[in-house]
Amino acid sequence: MIIRNLNINQTYTNAQIVESFQCGNMGGMRRSRKTNSLVLISKHNSCYNDNWKDGILNYTGMGKNGDQSIDFAQNKTLADSDKNGVEIYLFESFEANAYLYRGRVKLAGDPFYDWECGDDHCKRRVVKFPLKIC
Repeated sequence: MIIRNLNINQTYTNAQIVESFQCGNMGGMRRSRKTNSLVLISKHNSCYNDNWKDGILNYTGMGKNGDQSIDFAQNKTLADSDKNGVEIYLFESFEANAYLYRGRVKLAGDPFYDWECGDDHCKRRVVKFPLKIC
């Protein structure tokens, strides 16, 4: 299956993302085996503290509450993306059902741990993935 052409810096709906990548419709890390891709959604109005610095997005891993693990679910897929052949795509969201397409991304360095509050407002250890646009 080929992912349809998407335009960088164009806004898409959740339904369009699901259709294009043949992935699930929920969550910030959406794996599709049909398109061998991992769609990342950086929601800037959520408990995740994703931030850009010097062209690198420090993207927060999977899991809203409790400590995160680099070996958990799609965190592992993203951590191993340099060697597992999965293509990584990034969307940013600043409002409901509007996803700005940033394009393909790749790891810009080793993932690291940081401390943030979860959805439950409790401090927890999170995985941060430094990403850069390809």
